[in-house]
Amino acid sequence: MYICIQNGRLIDPASRMDRAGDLYLAEGKIVSIDSRPEGFHADREIDAAGMVVCPGLVDLSARLREPGLEYMATLESELEAAVAGGVTSLACPPDTDPPLDEPGLVEMLKHRARNLDRARVYPVGALTQGLKGERLTEMVELHDAGCIAFSQADAPVINLHVLMRAMQYAATFGFKVWLRSQDRHLANHGVAHEGEIATRLGLPAIPVCAETIALSSILSLMRETGASVHLCRISSAEGVALVRAAKRQGLPLTCDVSAHHVHLTDMDIGFFDANCHLMPPLRGLADRGALRTGLMDGTIDAICSDHAPVDEDAKLMPFAEAESGATGLELLLPLTLKWAVESRLPLPEALAKITSHPAQILGIDTGRLAAGVAADLCIFDPDANWVVSNNELKSQGKNTPFLGMELYGRARFTLIDGRVVHEQ
Repeated sequence: MYICIQNGRLIDPASRMDRAGDLYLAEGKIVSIDSRPEGFHADREIDAAGMVVCPGLVDLSARLREPGLEYMATLESELEAAVAGGVTSLACPPDTDPPLDEPGLVEMLKHRARNLDRARVYPVGALTQGLKGERLTEMVELHDAGCIAFSQADAPVINLHVLMRAMQYAATFGFKVWLRSQDRHLANHGVAHEGEIATRLGLPAIPVCAETIALSSILSLMRETGASVHLCRISSAEGVALVRAAKRQGLPLTCDVSAHHVHLTDMDIGFFDANCHLMPPLRGLADRGALRTGLMDGTIDAICSDHAPVDEDAKLMPFAEAESGATGLELLLPLTLKWAVESRLPLPEALAKITSHPAQILGIDTGRLAAGVAADLCIFDPDANWVVSNNELKSQGKNTPFLGMELYGRARFTLIDGRVVHEQ
């Protein structure tokens, strides 16, 4: 398929390109920018006037709920949601049922995803068997099956000796370990940030030190083992400060934040809105400010959707009993644009947090516009306004704190390997 994308605003965060121009695609790749290749005859022309043409979005955390949790969502529904949101590549955590701790499970997931011919799926393998934090998985075999990193998702490794051995194993083979820093004992089944809101609502709380103490342990083990770590979903000002100091020391550390935490605080819980029951919990205004500052100064490398579709009944429970998580694949782009506007940040710098930077963390050759690169693209209208509603969301999970909110920015075309897989 030969495609010419005309009159768009071409933004490539990796090269800082931001200008009007045309893009020429052939045989699944970008073959030229601006100048029409000799003998090029387009099978299709896309008029992108008034729209932004950028690399396809790369999401570092999207739970697809397969295998085993199909009552929450299916690969079909969530990959459809991904391309509707302009996401062309995504990493899925290992906390499925059973967890992704066997090569056969990983191969099955990748096979299913390939057959659906939607977004590219990059499984994150389980760090320990069954995510129980006791025995290490066969990381080499899981890597050969297609895992791009290893994680415990939200399950803690209580025994730090086990975590150290896991990090040593990963460092030996150059694998990256993805960890979420939360001390299980300090969290103690909490559901909200420790502060005035949790006290007023009578909700069991999670103190900030649950994050910082776990993070300090991770950083110490990094120094001991030489492992590369990606820190998932940082949530506090103190956590950002620790990451900033570790990076200045030269530790091989990257970090992401969820789009929800960039915009929301514990005040948004309101009167027990279970859609705001997230892990890590929404924290205070000062924490949100620190997260935004960390994004702007490079301490935090990427924004992810932290997509977690939940069965409707599980969100109808009382707040403390409701299942945590929120849908996010289709909101990653507009929430990033909203942050950019509020922070007065140039659009290329904001888009880098959901394209080139997460692509580098995954170690994949996408997230940029250049000749010879796979034509994974998002063409979006930055001025398109829409109201988040059940009917507008493709995801099987409709659980989001942003229901009823008007947002700006909508993917009009999503292309993978030069094929239009979503068009609106």
